[in-house]
Amino acid sequence: MLRLTWVQPEDLIGHELRQAAQDGREPSAIAARWRAAGGKEAPTRAGASAKPASRYLRQLAEDLLDELADLPNALEDDEPTDLASIKARCRTWPAHSSPATLTQAGLEAAWLGRAAGCLLGKPVEKLPLEAIRQLARSTGNWPLNTYFTAKGVPAELLTAHPWNRRSATTSLAENIDGMPEDDDLNYPLLNLLLLQRHGKHFTTTDVAKLWLDELPAGRTFTAERIAYRNLLEGLEPPRTARHRNPFREWIGALIRADVHGWTNPGDPAAAAEQAHRDATLTHTANGVYAAMFTAAVIAQAAATPDIHTCLRTGLSVIPPNSRLTRAVVHAVQLAEQHGDFDTVVDELHTTHAATHHWVHAIPNTALIAAALTHADGDFTGSLSRAVGGGWDTDSNGATAGSIAALLTGAPEKLPDRWTTPLKNRLATSVADFNGTGFDTLAHLTHREAARP
Repeated sequence: MLRLTWVQPEDLIGHELRQAAQDGREPSAIAARWRAAGGKEAPTRAGASAKPASRYLRQLAEDLLDELADLPNALEDDEPTDLASIKARCRTWPAHSSPATLTQAGLEAAWLGRAAGCLLGKPVEKLPLEAIRQLARSTGNWPLNTYFTAKGVPAELLTAHPWNRRSATTSLAENIDGMPEDDDLNYPLLNLLLLQRHGKHFTTTDVAKLWLDELPAGRTFTAERIAYRNLLEGLEPPRTARHRNPFREWIGALIRADVHGWTNPGDPAAAAEQAHRDATLTHTANGVYAAMFTAAVIAQAAATPDIHTCLRTGLSVIPPNSRLTRAVVHAVQLAEQHGDFDTVVDELHTTHAATHHWVHAIPNTALIAAALTHADGDFTGSLSRAVGGGWDTDSNGATAGSIAALLTGAPEKLPDRWTTPLKNRLATSVADFNGTGFDTLAHLTHREAARP
């Protein structure tokens, strides 16, 4: 039986009820109707429930999704999605700057850092925080200092907390043979392709057309899969991000942001604007802000080798009264106050875990900011903290790795234990990039950064 993940109405409704409560709606009456009819909560880890709903429940779910979309949003004034309104709320929106010098070596380091961080997080994706800690400690790898291994892990621990089934064969230390395919690398490749075809002045429609041409639907997840479905149903951006899409504030747009920062070195405003045009295909409000924040941090990192300045710059391009701003500021403050990062992580989980899905952009962006702050931008320290903090481990490791590696400025400044297993190649289903080396990707990215 095929249970297609992330699109079935009976699974979406539970996520939308939670999302509606977070973004200022009052869903309790609709939630009561769903539960009274026998509707279930959303799956906590998987993208689809184990059994299909009845025809009645599926239709009810579709109707309730539309009703939820019509509820008034109490946070709309503080959390707009259109760029002009975002800028109007950002009192310190940065002025456009002349491009900074970003070498091809710096870009190669950033690509490698993104891959290494993603690879570190892959085998423990979806695992609870305590399981990650136990697995790492069982092999003497805590705090994390190298890739996970199954060698030496007690059998009963692996039975209780098995590795991510899709990643264990390619991302444990004993199995790594180059960078395996992952959406955290597929999307930067797609955005590189986007810039090659359309330049920096691409439109959101250009992004949509590129996806339909080059991105297999089965390689999409959460908000991206919903937007893909909406495109096939004839909807156009930005409605593709809003229609029956409870994942519109999840992490998907954030993981697409790196190329926008890399190709606008020293110009965080341009990077944020570019990320906005990409993100609004699939996301709204805080989902978009997470991408803009990340792109601006990366653009600033190309000019300023101080992670704290970079993070402050990222905050300058997102609304100051948004939930994401509050979460990032809180996370940075925790990282500055506590010497033990486990304490920081525990506080973040206490704050966010009960109310947010593990793929939501708000807690994950906060964790990335805390990791970078606490590690002072150090590469291994940033990876270790971002992945060891749980939630969306491969995505958080990828973003933290990209930023921290860019700060080093060159691939030879990254520890060999992280980069040698990558073998200068990655696997992907995007266009003709399969097997491409990170040095080649750096060359191609550098060329796009130099284009006006």
